[in-house]
Amino acid sequence: MQTMPEMDILSPSQRIRGVLAPVAMPFKADLSPDSERFVAHCRWLLSQNCGLAPFGTTSEANSMSAEERMTLLDSLVGAGIDPLRMMPGTGCCSIVETVELTAHAIKHGCAGMLMLPPFYYKIVSEEGLYRHFSEVVQRVGDARLRIYLYHIPPVAIVGITPKLVERLLKAYPTAIAGMKDSSGDWNNTKTFLDAFAETASAARTFDVFVGSESFLLANIRNGGAGTISATANVNAAAIYQLYARWNTTDDPDYSDRQQSKLNPLRDVFARTSWPSMIAALKQAIAIYRNDPEWTRVRPPLVELTTEQAKLLADQLRTIEFAMQGIGINAAV
Repeated sequence: MQTMPEMDILSPSQRIRGVLAPVAMPFKADLSPDSERFVAHCRWLLSQNCGLAPFGTTSEANSMSAEERMTLLDSLVGAGIDPLRMMPGTGCCSIVETVELTAHAIKHGCAGMLMLPPFYYKIVSEEGLYRHFSEVVQRVGDARLRIYLYHIPPVAIVGITPKLVERLLKAYPTAIAGMKDSSGDWNNTKTFLDAFAETASAARTFDVFVGSESFLLANIRNGGAGTISATANVNAAAIYQLYARWNTTDDPDYSDRQQSKLNPLRDVFARTSWPSMIAALKQAIAIYRNDPEWTRVRPPLVELTTEQAKLLADQLRTIEFAMQGIGINAAV
């Protein structure tokens, strides 16, 4: 079997590419973060050639305090996990909290910060968003700052536009490093790739990640940086295999076949009948790790019912899915 190369990271420019997981967050019975399980899951993801985007949507980050997030990042670094393989989420509605989380991530040497726009007020102008990000950059005041703008209109409503990116890049060419597009609209992703791929230079890059591996092949074929995908929490190795080998094989159909193999699993977790994709992913981790502690979510999210959990296990069995390196519960 061919050995997969390590995730592509260019440390001099703090550039991170490839496959990253918005790391699912385990909680204890009192709903406090379970740092031991969290670190163990991160180690497994790294073993699958998957980078870490902790405190993203799948991490339930917006149900956590800034202090909890910083303490957990301390735990990861304290466990010896390389910060150059991390892109923690630091975007909050509050400029003060965003700056605090961002500065903390920079202090640890993280490769970048995934930053939501301020999302509570829905009808805001491009000028207002520009002022928010500008204020963050100026208050952080650190040349190591690398912001990846997080566009997720299905959840945040407030989004990132090409004009906003253009303006931010002009003002802060080294601080604005890229974006994650979780719009679910390939045409939207292509718009950003077309607009900013040509502006890249030795002094500036703008890397575009897709929020679903369903678009991974299209993204990397068009110069994209990879994917930051929720389902990497369970299927990282297979997703990474597509990223690593899409243009290195003599088989002209390899990439399309590999992409088609990834899509059915994504479809299972994207079912709208689950309480949430987050709950379904955590249920799957609980199944494959034989660890029911993983099923907990923080309110207002709710876990799968017993019937839904059985249905999920049946569907995973039907597509013959397995988490690499993780034992499978006999119930599956």
